[in-house]
Amino acid sequence: MEYIKGIPREQAVLFTDCLDNIIASDNEVRLIDMFVESIEMEKFGFASKLNAEGRPAYNPKDLLKLFIYGYLNCIRSSRVLEKECRRNTEVMWLLQQLAPDHNTIANFRKDNQKAIRGSISAHRAHSKTISINRGQTHCRRLDQTSGSKQQEKQF
Repeated sequence: MEYIKGIPREQAVLFTDCLDNIIASDNEVRLIDMFVESIEMEKFGFASKLNAEGRPAYNPKDLLKLFIYGYLNCIRSSRVLEKECRRNTEVMWLLQQLAPDHNTIANFRKDNQKAIRGSISAHRAHSKTISINRGQTHCRRLDQTSGSKQQEKQF
């Protein structure tokens, strides 16, 4: 009896369906997209830098979607978020297959710290008002110095 064989790595493979059909209608990325598209970025204090020269900048709304996704899935590293943009179909759908590099992600975080915090708080409040939270706590971690469960900290 033979083993199950995988598809050869050299063979070209395409998605059999469009990304919109792959992502479930109740997936959290749809909520993130709906929330970010509905807010006014200036209200939270996001810096928008439009240059007439050079490569066009990423839309701050797209980078905010990526940060909220990372927050909800306990992904803090800009390098890991960069990898997720290339391999995770949910993030591909959310960012319309954009893949910013880790420097762009880190610079956006550095330049908009207060605005990101405010928008994530607003997203949590929005989620509670439409009962999406399902009683789950957002990303929690143990204090790494003592290992005590009593010293859990909110992400």
